[in-house]
Amino acid sequence: MTFPLFARPAAPRAGLLAGLLLTTAAAFLTPSAAHAQKYITAAGLRIGGGQYGLTVQQKFAPKATIEGLALASSREISATLLAERHFGILGPSLNYYLGAGGHLGHHKDDGTFGGFDVIVGAEYKIAFVPLVVSVDFKPTVEINSADWARFPTAFSVRYIIIKEKTSFMGGIFDGKDQKKSRSRKKEKNKGGGLFDF
Repeated sequence: MTFPLFARPAAPRAGLLAGLLLTTAAAFLTPSAAHAQKYITAAGLRIGGGQYGLTVQQKFAPKATIEGLALASSREISATLLAERHFGILGPSLNYYLGAGGHLGHHKDDGTFGGFDVIVGAEYKIAFVPLVVSVDFKPTVEINSADWARFPTAFSVRYIIIKEKTSFMGGIFDGKDQKKSRSRKKEKNKGGGLFDF
């Protein structure tokens, strides 16, 4: 009896996947006081692991993003969707992130394939320029592929399309406090006067 060259037992795959998913789940549930990334939407280029393509990140919660990847190499194309949790390092310009997701693709030799992804990365918002640079490690467990797992690293450069709005010095100079004080005065003046209608 012969076995396929790339066949692997299912147990190591399941154990690896379970460990990666538990680590990512713990990261999403762990509270963090540090404010993370300084943007809402960013898009750019990703290169690494023998692939190149596009990356788009969209913020959907205070410290979380959804990242979409469209990647190509000489013999395959794939699309990946990842949910990521960001953690600030020394302020919002530098942070690291953890995430998980899945991918689908097509290989010229193997046909359609898919799998599960976990990502660990670090990113830096360049001062005075709407650019974010990042480096990441994105191991995958493959289904219906010649490889049972991959361990690529990559470098990304993203342009900030929509930036995070921040208030200067806690909103002292942005007029919000003045609007609040005006609305309080109006509430105090409602009713109670002899000629108020």
